[in-house]
Amino acid sequence: MTQQIAQVSVRILDKEYQVACPAEERTDLLDSAEILNDKMREIRDSGRIVGLDRIAVMAALNMANDLIHAKARDQALEGGISDRLKSISDRVDSVLSGAQQLDL
Repeated sequence: MTQQIAQVSVRILDKEYQVACPAEERTDLLDSAEILNDKMREIRDSGRIVGLDRIAVMAALNMANDLIHAKARDQALEGGISDRLKSISDRVDSVLSGAQQLDL
């Protein structure tokens, strides 16, 4: 089974880039390019950083930092959910064990 490859044109800071990606990921690529473009415009418009390469690096660092924070939040949520599930499981076990004693 051959995977379809799409050639996608994205515009970042008024510069056009041709990018190849799996056809089913085309929409995700366009969304990612829009997020990157917005972040780079924000950095450029702040006026503190000059040069496309520096703007790109700062945008990448900011986005990587956002990703680290999102992963930490996900792990905290997963830990909370795991704790709740263990508590519920313990309560169910307790109720079932009490019910089994009554059946005897």
